[in-house]
Amino acid sequence: MSSEQPAIIVKDLYKTFKLPHEQHSGLKQAVVNIFKSNRGFEKQKVLNDISFEVKKGEFFGIVGRNGSGKSTLLKLLAGIYAPDKGLVHVGGSLTPFIELGVGFNPELTGRENVFLNGALLGFSRKQMEGMYNDIVNFAELSRFMDQKLKNYSSGMQVRLAFSIAIRSESDILLVDEVLAVGDSAFQAKCFEYFYELKERGTTVVFISHDKASLEKFCDRGVLIEKGKIIESGYMEKVLLAYNKIIMQDIEAEEFIQTKSKNKSNVPASINSTKILSKDLTQKNKFNYGEEINIQVVVDVHKEVTKPVLGVTIWKKHVNAPIFANNTILSKVETDTYKKGDQVILSQKLTELLNDGEFYVEAAITDQSTLYVYDQIPKSAKFYITGSGNPYSVMSNEEKVSIAKNAK
Repeated sequence: MSSEQPAIIVKDLYKTFKLPHEQHSGLKQAVVNIFKSNRGFEKQKVLNDISFEVKKGEFFGIVGRNGSGKSTLLKLLAGIYAPDKGLVHVGGSLTPFIELGVGFNPELTGRENVFLNGALLGFSRKQMEGMYNDIVNFAELSRFMDQKLKNYSSGMQVRLAFSIAIRSESDILLVDEVLAVGDSAFQAKCFEYFYELKERGTTVVFISHDKASLEKFCDRGVLIEKGKIIESGYMEKVLLAYNKIIMQDIEAEEFIQTKSKNKSNVPASINSTKILSKDLTQKNKFNYGEEINIQVVVDVHKEVTKPVLGVTIWKKHVNAPIFANNTILSKVETDTYKKGDQVILSQKLTELLNDGEFYVEAAITDQSTLYVYDQIPKSAKFYITGSGNPYSVMSNEEKVSIAKNAK
């Protein structure tokens, strides 16, 4: 941590809810239950000893399965809930993008709700008049603004609410799954907005199940499981731990009778990843510009149909992939493979990578890419020397050119 005061400090945080066992079937039953000494409450520990810090200007990711406590944590940060004990310190103004559309009136038109929601965010009518066209254009709802909000779809309502909320100029934003709303064009706008936030140095706490978005935007993060932080640090490391939890869920569902922790429990697993030279001999040290070949061998333990195989290349100390490819991106059709088959993926690297130490991440998933059968973050590594260019990860053989305009 730097000497600068963090934007958010969470220390030794606990949160418990009381869940009633008894349901009131009527007014009489409710009155009777008031006088009972034991009304049948059960305590549910939602968050248990949570501690982390978020730096100013940082995108900070929070991941975890449904019911792990992520949304409760965000509501504690927003001041919607009070903790049972522990500290939540927020250093600056804050806008929560948690339950977008709270405060909307379904009997009012979209136009009227824009001004209503803007007032709740602290904007004057004059300010909202100046923002109105930008809000409507961003939400892509210009044809619907004079319709009552009750006729909007849930997606349209959230898009409108999101478009209003981003007008806030807070120091800190809390964002909960807003990118799940809208089509790809609207999501692209959201991505552009997040890039702007990063450039402006806005602090963002971001909850999402979209691992690609988390990896793209977040610097660091935490993984919450059953109300506890079980992994923290760089987002890459957190997401790898999250993927293991998801895989355990899949194994529990599909292979519930299997107790072995062998990789044969999954439909297919990675047997080996090899780094090969141009003549396909095994090698891991290359000169700048040499052809590098990656070969991934997959063992099939149970019949699989059209699996997706892929590789990602990471450079040591660079927290973003520098190359990624798979059978879908390459438009390579995979087949149905039976138990005992081996599938071999080959990938040639002709890009001119500069000096450094590189890691190969190999993975195989089902055809939807939702279920990861096997994924090895550092299944192989290789080294490159001799580029003479310390300024970038990759070089280009094409030289720059200089021209002078004659007066």
